[in-house]
Amino acid sequence: MFQMVRPSVPPKIPGEILRSVSRSFYLTLAVLPANVREQVGLAYLLARAADTLADTDLIPRDVRLKHLGLFREWVLNPQSKDTTLNDIKEVLAPLQEHQAERVLLERLEDCRGVLESLSSDDQRLIRAVVGTLIQGMQNDLSAFPGRAAEELTALKTFTELDQYTYDVAGCVGDYWTRMMCAHRPAFHGWEVEPMVAMGIRFGKGLQLTNILRDMPADLRRGRCYIPQEMLNEVALRPADLLKPDALPQLRPVLTRLLRVALEHLDQGWLYTMAIPRRELRVRLACIWPILFAVQTLRRVSLSPALLDPTVTVKM
Repeated sequence: MFQMVRPSVPPKIPGEILRSVSRSFYLTLAVLPANVREQVGLAYLLARAADTLADTDLIPRDVRLKHLGLFREWVLNPQSKDTTLNDIKEVLAPLQEHQAERVLLERLEDCRGVLESLSSDDQRLIRAVVGTLIQGMQNDLSAFPGRAAEELTALKTFTELDQYTYDVAGCVGDYWTRMMCAHRPAFHGWEVEPMVAMGIRFGKGLQLTNILRDMPADLRRGRCYIPQEMLNEVALRPADLLKPDALPQLRPVLTRLLRVALEHLDQGWLYTMAIPRRELRVRLACIWPILFAVQTLRRVSLSPALLDPTVTVKM
């Protein structure tokens, strides 16, 4: 007798991993149209895996940089071998305190299976954005060699800050725009490159908001994202920002960066309003982060204790 051959089913992202790694992102993903959900979720998981590698403080920075480089090559090169994943599972996965992140590193082969089931154009977009995100993580580890306030280092110029916000968030606006234009017929009327530019600024605005909100915690992790050239203008050193009473002196710099963030988010709002009305799910996925970011910036601008690590500034 002949056996019925069932058509092969393309692999899917394990929903339980997405849920456990980030419940908020999982809920955002659920809002998106089904034909872009897999691609957006996969890019997030690969980037989250890289971020987990970068943040594994139990191993030396140079070892993390090495593994990030190997992981980036694995993402970018379709012909790369899975020995990189074996190393990650054996060396880094057991060191993760959070079970969700450990499971994610252990199941990266599943992510690769999903990636290879997608169209070549989708694969190219995902590989490009995740490659850029990992490059940003590598640059971050190189720029900030310390892990504590005693080893505090600042970015040198505003150009470096702008590049950082592109590497870790602006590039996502590029990816998001191209993915929507490729898969959602309602977006076919968009001029892709101008909208990509707006999407990039949208992402930069969200990241700059995070930087301003998280300043006290970042400073105590050895990271000053406020450029040294801007601090020089108000006669401050990075170490001065560890003192909450430095806020009045920092205020002119803070005001300029708040303005930049708001200008970026203004482009994000125009971007969101340009999304066709019938694409309500995509609009919602963009509106929520803008509203949260604007409210966060308002609290940052009004906080009298922005540099105090015991005070939380958030929505």
